[in-house]
Amino acid sequence: MSDLTLGAVYGGVTLLVMFSGMPIAFALGVVATCFMYFLMPSSALDTITQNVYEEMASITLLSIPLFILKGAAIGKSPAGKDLYSAIHTWLHKVPGGLGIANVFACALFAAMAGSSPATCSAIGSAGIPEMRRRGYSPGFAAGIIAAGGTLGILLPPSITMILYSVAAEQSLGRLFLAGIGPGVLLVLLFTLYAMFRARREYRIAQELYTKGGAKSAYLDDAHFTLAQKLEMLPRVLPFVILLIGVMVALYGGFATPSETAGLGALLALLLIALIYGVWRPKDLAPILSSAIKDSTMLLFIIGMSLLYSYVMSYLHISQSAAQWVVHMGFSKWMLLAVILAMVIVFGFFLPPVSIILMTAPIILPPLKDAGFDLVWFGIIMTVVMEMGLIHPPVGLNIFVIKNIAPDISLREVIWGVMPFLGLMFVALLLLCLFPGIATALPDTIMGVK
Repeated sequence: MSDLTLGAVYGGVTLLVMFSGMPIAFALGVVATCFMYFLMPSSALDTITQNVYEEMASITLLSIPLFILKGAAIGKSPAGKDLYSAIHTWLHKVPGGLGIANVFACALFAAMAGSSPATCSAIGSAGIPEMRRRGYSPGFAAGIIAAGGTLGILLPPSITMILYSVAAEQSLGRLFLAGIGPGVLLVLLFTLYAMFRARREYRIAQELYTKGGAKSAYLDDAHFTLAQKLEMLPRVLPFVILLIGVMVALYGGFATPSETAGLGALLALLLIALIYGVWRPKDLAPILSSAIKDSTMLLFIIGMSLLYSYVMSYLHISQSAAQWVVHMGFSKWMLLAVILAMVIVFGFFLPPVSIILMTAPIILPPLKDAGFDLVWFGIIMTVVMEMGLIHPPVGLNIFVIKNIAPDISLREVIWGVMPFLGLMFVALLLLCLFPGIATALPDTIMGVK
């Protein structure tokens, strides 16, 4: 059996096991173990635990549960709602200000939590009902939160980028810095669309009202005094300062990613204790429980994905697939397009964590040989995986929104995210035409590689 045929069987069996409903971590582990049993020396089975441990014994991966703890401390406390309320209070005069407030709140919360589902849940639970009360259409309200939540895997600290840095052997600091420019670009695109869509919905509501229809909540102007605006700042500023402090410590070379994550987690717990009085064991239990569950699930997926990749490499599947892609004779940009199309298809049914760890051994060597900057590609791949988070039929954020806003139909949620998918595609084109959007900041701060 040729290596490519073996690879096709390996991938086909994996898909069959996944579609059976088995959890991803177990599916990858079972497939890898079975192929080890039948196609590798019997002694290989004795090294499964050793291989998994050695692959996971990375100081970079240690930062993942610590960043998750930081995100859980903020997400399970009222900090997310207060963040959203403060931005709403200051932006209510801007056309579409409520929608823009949700985009900014998602961006800031994503930068503090590093998780897309956590961002959707924390900001959406407050933002969607408020937008609905203010007359925003259900699909528009759902689309803003679903798309804004995807920023959790792009803006630092991003767990997805931590894994990519390990798989691609690239500097985590460079990847974090490279994500800032594209993150700001997406926030800008989402903001412009929110302003355009809100103006359109406002105009429609006004026309209906002048024709004798019911008065939409869009037409009710909210007013906040300066005192009310200033009152919101003391609860929000400490978390913004924490975010800035963590970034300065990381990029200034004062601490490693793991040390930064640990410091951020401890300071987040300290802040919610001081500001919200969350310090008793019964108050901390949901935070610690959530962090442990999420970390265990994620690290188990990582461990099994690494074992899966190890078997793929041992059987020469990844090397043969990479050589096959090279021998196809694609041009540089056609190669990129084919690989990104593959990532989009995987995104229909796999989370970003698994996509990175399963595809990295195959796609990175040809891309490197073609002359692509792997840090730049990491950002491109992350934006594509962001699209997968809101792309039907299995976009994770779509179902998070459906869970926190069950009165909004799945059809409305899906149509609501479609314009944002288009905006992400525009961002991809801009990143390809102007790679400096991603690479300029790390090159300026850390020097050209």
